[in-house]
Amino acid sequence: MMGKDLLSVADLTADDIRSLLDHAQGMIGNRGSQLEGKTVALLFEKPSLRTRVSFEVAARHLGGDSLFLPSAEVGVGTREPVSHVAWVLSRYVDGLVVRTFAQSTVEELAQHASIPVINGLSDHEHPCQALADILTIRQKKGKLAGLTLAFVGDANNVARSLLLASARVGINFHLAAPQAYAMDGNIVSQARSAAATGGSRLLFTQDAREAVAGADVVYTDVWTSMGQEAESVQRRKDFSAYQVDAGLLSAAPRAIFMHPLPAHLGEEVAPDVLEGPQSVVFDQAENRLHIQKAVLARLLSGTRTGERA
Repeated sequence: MMGKDLLSVADLTADDIRSLLDHAQGMIGNRGSQLEGKTVALLFEKPSLRTRVSFEVAARHLGGDSLFLPSAEVGVGTREPVSHVAWVLSRYVDGLVVRTFAQSTVEELAQHASIPVINGLSDHEHPCQALADILTIRQKKGKLAGLTLAFVGDANNVARSLLLASARVGINFHLAAPQAYAMDGNIVSQARSAAATGGSRLLFTQDAREAVAGADVVYTDVWTSMGQEAESVQRRKDFSAYQVDAGLLSAAPRAIFMHPLPAHLGEEVAPDVLEGPQSVVFDQAENRLHIQKAVLARLLSGTRTGERA
């Protein structure tokens, strides 16, 4: 059973994930009233297309409303303490989606808020993206257990969430990354523990072709994420052998190609791959809306404002 918040994929069991996938699938093309009379606040420190629009539309599809709060106006942790922001918003709105530079910010907000807090992206994880990705894989492949997902590139927030989710639902996870950008040990330990139950096999390598060979899903993301712009020149050099192009994708001829977008065409992915026949990136983007509806319905149904944590 899901808790009050969704801060990490680690907050979810395999049954939680499957239940959310089923809920999201059932919501495609449908609307509801689960959020009638409720308001979701979106507190964003980073720019967004998919996360903002999908959550705002999801709230409306469920009969609720949304309120966008740019970080410059709120000043979380600068203009006023994080705890005060959490206490005040708990008296105004019914749920809070946070897109922040630091995982510690979303965790502190959740600690003090009496309303559900959802991680819409942090430096450490992107759980809603991973859930939408797993939904897309199930739609395209008809199953999850026994499939192999190969992630090529930086072991970033998206890769962490995908690893944790894959391990829970029985997807084998391969990561190809330079040693300096490898998956951190704590996440690997969590994933190995989940994989022992879920039946997943994990592979961590520096060889992109080894990771991709025979995979059912090939996934990549930008080499330089928001907040890392000063490292962009070095990162392009370090990841030069990790572009997903037609040559690399030929090692997985039956694979679907995935990317969370926006993409840096010509860097992590070749244009003919992103827009090619194996690509499902726009179906993947659409599924952000459906999984957001499932998450909001699950966490906000029955919540009340006005209570201090």
